[in-house]
Amino acid sequence: MERLNAEVHGRVQGVGFRWFVQRAARDLGLTGYARNLPDGRRVEVVAEGDHAALVALLGHLRHGPPGSYVEAVPHSFAPATGDLTGFEIRH
Repeated sequence: MERLNAEVHGRVQGVGFRWFVQRAARDLGLTGYARNLPDGRRVEVVAEGDHAALVALLGHLRHGPPGSYVEAVPHSFAPATGDLTGFEIRH
């Protein structure tokens, strides 16, 4: 089990990006959350699960839903903490 910490930069707020991430993460069996960051141009995504599923989620983050424009997705992997349940949208 691993943890993915990612920030998605670009036109990613106001386009359904967090709901898109939630749906993809749940389909992949991941736990974690997505939340808008205050600058209006980034979404933070934290997810835990199998490495292959996290890499698949990273692919979704790089493309985004229709109406979004992803400029960059800086990310890192770390050992899972196990403190996340479900996949939620945080405000």
